Amino acid sequence: MKSSGRKTWSAWLCAAVVASSGAASAREPSAPAKSGTVARAFTAATVVERARALAARPYQEPRQSLPEAYAHLSYDAYRDIRYRNDQALWREAGLPFQAQFFHPGFLYPVPVVVNVVEGGRAEPVRFSPDLYTYGALVPAPPLANAAGFAGLRLTHPLNRKDHFDEVVSFLGASYFRALGQGNVYGLSARGLAIDTALPRPEEFPSFRELWLERPAPGADRVVVHALLDGPSVTGAYRFTLIPGARTVMEVEVTLFARKAVGQLGLAPLTSMYLFGENDRGTFDDFRPEVHDSDGLFVWSQDGEQLWRPLQNPARLNVSGFRVQGLRAFALLQRDTDFHSYEDLEARYERRPSAWVEPVGSWGPGTVKLVEIPTAQEVHDNIVALWVPDAPLTPAAPLRVAYRLHWGSESPWAATGSVVTATRVAAGDTAGARRFVLDFSRSPKAGDGPVEAVITASSGQVLRTTVRAHEPSGGWRATFELLPDGTAPTELRAYLRRGSETLTETWSYLWTP
Repeated sequence: MKSSGRKTWSAWLCAAVVASSGAASAREPSAPAKSGTVARAFTAATVVERARALAARPYQEPRQSLPEAYAHLSYDAYRDIRYRNDQALWREAGLPFQAQFFHPGFLYPVPVVVNVVEGGRAEPVRFSPDLYTYGALVPAPPLANAAGFAGLRLTHPLNRKDHFDEVVSFLGASYFRALGQGNVYGLSARGLAIDTALPRPEEFPSFRELWLERPAPGADRVVVHALLDGPSVTGAYRFTLIPGARTVMEVEVTLFARKAVGQLGLAPLTSMYLFGENDRGTFDDFRPEVHDSDGLFVWSQDGEQLWRPLQNPARLNVSGFRVQGLRAFALLQRDTDFHSYEDLEARYERRPSAWVEPVGSWGPGTVKLVEIPTAQEVHDNIVALWVPDAPLTPAAPLRVAYRLHWGSESPWAATGSVVTATRVAAGDTAGARRFVLDFSRSPKAGDGPVEAVITASSGQVLRTTVRAHEPSGGWRATFELLPDGTAPTELRAYLRRGSETLTETWSYLWTP
C-alpha cells in the first residue's frame, strides 16, 4: 500500500482538532447562505443518474483552485481556523440536527460542493469567510472565496439534551466517521477501497459533492447523499444517520465502473494499532496499550464467529478470511478499561467500534485485513474490507446496502464466550512460545469438562490447558507453539464441552 494512503488516513487527526468555536467576533454575520443559483429538483435518483453519466465520460482529475497560501496551510495553521457555532446550519430553526462545514486547505485543497435539500429541491451552500474565526497563525487576509468546503460535520444532542455534540464527519477523499454515546473519535470508514495492498498503487476515489436533507422538527435521523468519483469507479451513496447509544448509519450504494476494477473493497474500515498486550514490540512507553481498535471480528452465515487480535508487524501483513455468506465484520475496541491505556488525553478506552452488517446477500467473498508497520500512533495502519468474488465491470452497476453500527456495545446479544485477552511469552519448552487466551463468561450453561481445540498450520502444539478464570467467571486457555522453521504460523483455537462449541474462534498469525 502506498504511503500516501496512510497520510490520508492520518489526516483524520487533523479533522478532530479543527474544533468549532463558540466565540463571536465583533460582527454577527448571518447563517450559511445559499449560492443564489436556481434550486434544482432533487431525489435519491438524481445522484444515481449523475454517477451513471459521470462513468460514461473519461476521468478528470479535480483541480484545486485555492490560493497557494491556503492550499499549503500547515497543520497548526489549519487548526487555527474554527467554524463559528453561531453560524451552524439549522441552528436558528431549532432543528434536532445542525451542520458545520470544514474550511478548504491543508490536506484538503479541492473544495467539495455541499447542497441543502428542502422540499425536493437542492441548492448549493455558498462559502463565506464570515463562517469562521481565523487565528494568528492563518495567512492574511482570510480566504475570500472558494468553490465549496473540505467537508462537513453534523451535530446533535447525543450525550446531553442541552448540548449539540459532533456525531458524524465527512472529510477527505471518501472518509467519514461517527460516534455513539460516550465515544471520542477513533477509527474511520470509507466509501470504497480499490486495489488495497496490491503490488500496484491504491486508488482513492473521493466524494465530489454532498447533499444534506433538511430534517423535520423532532426527527431522530438525518440523510446525507454523496457523489463518488475516481479513475475506475463512480458511485451514488445515501447515508441515513440515526444517533444513539450506538449510532447507526444505513448506507445504500450504487456503483458504476469506467473500466474493470482489479480489487473492489466494500465498506472499508481504517484504524490505528501501535501496540497492545499481545504485541508490545520495542516501544518504550508508560502506557500499557495504544490503539483505536484491538481486533477484527468476522461473523459468517453458518454461525461461526472469528476474532483476530491486531498486530503492528515488522513487515506488511495481508490476511484473508473466506466467507460464503457474510453476516457481519467489524473492527472492535473490545478492551474499554481505562487502566489498559492510562492515557488521560487520548482516552483510547472511549474509542468506538464499528460493525458492518450487510443488508441482503453479498454473495461469497473475503474479509481482507491489512496490517501496516508503523512507529507512530498518528498513522492509521489497519484496514478491513469486504472483497466480493463477483467483479465490478462497466457491463452492469453494483447495488449494495449495509448498516454501520458505531459504539462500544455490540448490536447483537452474545451467542457464546468471546476472547477478552491474548498474551504471548516464552514457553517452558526450549524454543517455544506460550500463548495465554482469556475468554469471557459463557451465556451457555452446562456441566462437564471444557477442552481447548488448537490447530496450527505448522510446528507443534504442546502443553494445552484450560482452567476457570475465577475473577471474570470465564476461562483461561494456554498452549505452547514449537515452531517448525521460520515460516509464519496460522493458529486457531476455541473451547468446547463435549460436542458443543462454547466460544468464538480465536485466530492469530505468529511470525518468528
